[in-house]
Amino acid sequence: MELKTYRGHIRNWESLCKELGIDTNLSREEREKEIILKGYEKWGYDIPDKLYGMFAFAIYDGNKDELYCVRDQFGTKPFYYYLTESGKLLYGTLIKDFIDDPEFKKEINVSMLQIYMSLTYVAGKETFFKNVYKLMPGHYMIFKDGKINDVRYFTPTFNPDNNKSLEDFADEIHETVKEIFKEVKTDDEVAESFLSGGVDSSYVFAMSDAKVSDSCGYEEERFDESPLARETAALLGRENKTAIIQPEEFFDIVPYVMKNMEQPLGDASAIVFTLGCNATAKHTKLCYSGEGADEFFGGYNMYRNAERYGDNLKTFYVGNTNIMKEDEKQKILKNYDENVLPINIVKDLYDEMEGLDPLAKMSNIDIQIWLEGDIYLNVDKMSTAAGLEIRMPLTDRRIFDIASRMPSKYKVNEEQNKVAFRTAAAKVLPDEIAFRKKLGFIVPIRIWLADDNYNQDVKDKFNSDYAKEFFNVDAIKEIFDDYVNGNSDNWRKVWTIYTFLVWYEEYFVK
Repeated sequence: MELKTYRGHIRNWESLCKELGIDTNLSREEREKEIILKGYEKWGYDIPDKLYGMFAFAIYDGNKDELYCVRDQFGTKPFYYYLTESGKLLYGTLIKDFIDDPEFKKEINVSMLQIYMSLTYVAGKETFFKNVYKLMPGHYMIFKDGKINDVRYFTPTFNPDNNKSLEDFADEIHETVKEIFKEVKTDDEVAESFLSGGVDSSYVFAMSDAKVSDSCGYEEERFDESPLARETAALLGRENKTAIIQPEEFFDIVPYVMKNMEQPLGDASAIVFTLGCNATAKHTKLCYSGEGADEFFGGYNMYRNAERYGDNLKTFYVGNTNIMKEDEKQKILKNYDENVLPINIVKDLYDEMEGLDPLAKMSNIDIQIWLEGDIYLNVDKMSTAAGLEIRMPLTDRRIFDIASRMPSKYKVNEEQNKVAFRTAAAKVLPDEIAFRKKLGFIVPIRIWLADDNYNQDVKDKFNSDYAKEFFNVDAIKEIFDDYVNGNSDNWRKVWTIYTFLVWYEEYFVK
């Protein structure tokens, strides 16, 4: 038996070492390798059910002559695979693990562009590389005798418990977060913590033993959350380091981001996150981050419209972003296919969600599609590129278990989102922080992108020969001109087209 590849962090290692008879004095690398191999020997395909944490790995079982590959329940770590014409399976937690293999044929999956133009990220099982697939969150895969058997081992379920009060749920969240923080690092590790002006990162920082927080800010005051982060750090009696992001460095690093992301990502905050990771990696190699709570506990403002959407959700809701409608894509894309629709990615999910309330449906779609395709992709790829390890304590099955039992009225109401979670956070944070209105990870790009000092490469890409392969250039120029002339809502469309073209240049032109 051989562990062929692994990336991640197993939180409950101490109890697993005790159960499996593993020496706890081993290095982390050896310890986690032993946990996976001995755990597989004991539990077989059920091993992911025993692990709390972030993981993707592959084990070759010589007795069965098969490869067992698994990805964690929420997809915090990626896993990719490609079956060659000769029947060889190429795989890894990064596409670059096999992109240079002689049997790999690097071809673009053109149909993904149509999905990308709506969602701004690569959603579902396919990727932008033809025949390269993701193992989806909560799935494992057996490769044997040249055949792939993909099995779903974890399905998010929602069963609201109406017998508990808001305070009961807040207490349960808080006590569970306390327990997770006992596992999230060892005593000899020193971690810092990313901190924005929001409740998630503030709660994580407050609950951690991190002495230093790391933030990003801008000179444009209306976009700058860093004063709120510094205020939070000061209230907790801890240090804050803020990297002020300049527009020049923002645009200069875009090719680096798209190259290391391995897939295009039209989320502008990913560029800022990259700069934040690079700055933080200069003084620590371990950092906490607060992802996961929004999707679990009703954190997005749109969730407050869930009841109004009702059963109509299944006709349009594919996740958090939807920037371009079909008629507009038909106008700009040279290879538009009316059968390639974003909603098709989630049809099966809607079928299995019959009977759930609208908020649970929206949350479930985002947990299974948006989180892995955008948020976790960004966190994993850009921290890895920077040499920084990020641990996300709120992305834990025990946290989701609470959210899955929580009635929607404790997640959102007319005035507030993430109600129970904020109530839990208020146990260690002042109310003005715990109940602060959600701002999101905002970026001044809607201003910068219209500035001739910074957008020359955007113009060049829109006029490039390879842009003409995919787009009707006059149509995308019209979107750009409309944006520059005052329609600031068009910045997302411009940015999404641009990031695809930068990615394409990195992988298919250079």
